[in-house]
Amino acid sequence: MQDYPLIKNFLDYLNFEKHFSPYTMKCYAADLKQYVGYLVGREEGWQHGSSALGGDGFSVDGAAKGAATSVAVDTSTLILRSDVNTIRSFLVYLNEQNYSKATSARKLATLRSFYKFLVRRGGIESSPVSAIRTPKQEKRLPRFLGVEQIKTLLDCPDTNNMLGARDRAIIETLYSSGLRVSELVALNLNDVDFLGEVLHVRGKGKKERVSPIGSSALQAIQRYLTFRDSDVRKANFDQQAMFINKHGQRLSTRSVRRKLDKYLLQAGLDPRISPHTLRHSFATHMLNNGADLRVVQELLGHRSLSTTQIYTHLTTNRMKQVYDSAHPRAKLDPADPH
Repeated sequence: MQDYPLIKNFLDYLNFEKHFSPYTMKCYAADLKQYVGYLVGREEGWQHGSSALGGDGFSVDGAAKGAATSVAVDTSTLILRSDVNTIRSFLVYLNEQNYSKATSARKLATLRSFYKFLVRRGGIESSPVSAIRTPKQEKRLPRFLGVEQIKTLLDCPDTNNMLGARDRAIIETLYSSGLRVSELVALNLNDVDFLGEVLHVRGKGKKERVSPIGSSALQAIQRYLTFRDSDVRKANFDQQAMFINKHGQRLSTRSVRRKLDKYLLQAGLDPRISPHTLRHSFATHMLNNGADLRVVQELLGHRSLSTTQIYTHLTTNRMKQVYDSAHPRAKLDPADPH
């Protein structure tokens, strides 16, 4: 992003002041690069009047490649002079390219944050995004596994070797503590308190929390560590990382996903299930069994309670059972003539 000083300044702010994760930074950078590409492509279309232009006067191809081409246009000027109509035009472009409402909403959120940053730093007087409403999205409930499905999945890894024992420990830990997969792979050996039965977790924005972990997960971790400690190659292993790959280096989030995919196939479960589904399952099962919503919020590391409240849609049956058992007029009394 050296060629785009305004974007670089914004990404530096997210990195050094807001402590955003590398993955989130990558998403913001990609969204902003696409937006600049759109602005450059549209400007080139207006300047050259090409016959290949779309209805709004810019090359669709230029939108994808404009950010990487050498043009006489100052991208900072294009960014700063964008107005509400520019943003609306960009949303139309995203719709024409068949982006989902969720993706368009995320890209708009990126622009909203970017222009708010520019206002605060004195680059512009007001944000062109402030008058734009986020597109209404369809509410999708989180996918989660039933308790029996969790048991089936846990039975898949062969725990008679180090890697199989590691995989069992990974699944147990994700489900037991509701960790994000990025939090799981960031765990170090000294982050597990076996006596206190808690994990020291580094979450989003470098926020740290203490998360309880169940005995079953701790037992699985201990079995994995026993294999690891007896491995002849252990001197060459990453001496900090909890979960390592076959080469002894810290496991990546992508590797965790690949391992889970293998066991989903083996168990005959929905292949669309992801490591995050285990986090959804953790939250849903906790609430179904009477856990307080605010406690679950803390366990998940959610900043806002509204983020956690989506799980209440999944626990309607539990709430209905509580209502039926607690309210004196929930059930019709056969002796009541009315």
